[in-house]
Amino acid sequence: MDQVFATTDYIDYSVSEPCLKTDVRQVAAGLLPPLYALVFIFGFVGNLLVVLILVKCKKLKSMTDIYLLNLAVSDLLFLLTLPFWAHYAAGQWVFGNTMCRLLTGFYFIGFFSGIFFIILLTVDRYLAIVHAVFALKARTVMFGVVTSGVTWVVAVFASLPGIIFTRSQQEGTRCTCSPHYPTSQYHFWKNFQTLKMVLLGLVLPLLVMVVCYSGILKTLLRCRNEKKRHKAVRLIFVIMIVYFLFWAPYNLVLLLNTFQKFFGLNNCSSSNRLDQAMQVTETLGMTHCCINPIIYAFVGEKFRSHLSAFFRKHIARRLCKRCPVFQGEGPERGGSVYTRSTGEQDISAGL
Repeated sequence: MDQVFATTDYIDYSVSEPCLKTDVRQVAAGLLPPLYALVFIFGFVGNLLVVLILVKCKKLKSMTDIYLLNLAVSDLLFLLTLPFWAHYAAGQWVFGNTMCRLLTGFYFIGFFSGIFFIILLTVDRYLAIVHAVFALKARTVMFGVVTSGVTWVVAVFASLPGIIFTRSQQEGTRCTCSPHYPTSQYHFWKNFQTLKMVLLGLVLPLLVMVVCYSGILKTLLRCRNEKKRHKAVRLIFVIMIVYFLFWAPYNLVLLLNTFQKFFGLNNCSSSNRLDQAMQVTETLGMTHCCINPIIYAFVGEKFRSHLSAFFRKHIARRLCKRCPVFQGEGPERGGSVYTRSTGEQDISAGL
C-alpha cells in the first residue's frame, strides 16, 4: 500500500510481481465500515461535547481551554472523513478527484494538528506544575491563540505532500483514491511519508511526554498531599501508555510495510498480512480520537461538573420541564482549572 493511511487502497504496487489482494479487500469491505461508523459516532459525540462545554460553560478563559478546543476541532476534522473512507472500503471511490484530495487533506491536517496539540497540552502541564511562577505570565489566552494558529499552519505544511500526490483514478475495474508519486522519485516520497508519520506521529510526542512528565513527576513527588499525588501520577502514566498502545502498532506496521524488502517481507503472502495488519492497527489508532475527550477533559472533576450542569440545563430540563429536580436550581459555579501556586489540582484532576 502506498498511502500512509490504510483506508484508501489495498493494492501493493511496490511488489515486483503481481499480487492479488482480493481477500484483503473482502475483509476490509466487511470489517472497516462498521468499525469506522462506531469510531465516528463515539468520537464525534465526545469531541462535540468538549467544544460545547469549553465555549458555553468555561468561556475559553485559559490557555489550556484554547488547546483543548483546538484538539477537539482537530479530532472532529479527522473524524469527518471516516464515513467517506468507510464507503470506499466497502466498494470503490465514487466521490471524484476534488473530494479525494479535500478529504485526504482533512485527514492529514486533523491527524497532525491533533498530535501537535497533544504536545502543546503536555508542555502546558509541564509549565503549570514545574515552572509555576513563569507560567503565570506566559500561559495567557492570547499566547494560546497565537501558538494554536502557528500549529495549524505547521500541520498544513506537514500534510502537503500527501495532498499533492493523492488523486482519484480508474485502476482496472475499480476507481481508487490513493497517492501517485513520480516514477523517478517513487521510493523517495514513499519512504519520506512513512518516516515523517513515524517521527511526527510517535517519536516526537513520546519524547516530549517522557521529558515533560519526568519533570512533573519529580515535582509531584514533593507534594505533601499523598492522595492527590498518587492520582496525578496515575493519570500521567495512563496518558503515556494509552497513546503508545493506540499508535505504536500502526507505526510499526507502517515501517514494515514501507520497507518490506529490507525486512525480507516482499512476497505476496507477507504483503497481504501486512495490509490486513494496517487495517486493524490504523483503526485502533483512529479510536484515540474517542479517548482524547476522556483523558484530557472528562476525567477532570470541574469539567465533569460543567458537563453535568450543561446536561441538566440544555438537555434534561427540556425533556422533563416539570421534574422537581430542576426546580430552584442555583446558578452554575465555575472556576479556574489551575491553582495559582503549583497547578497540582489540575494535573490530579486531569484538566
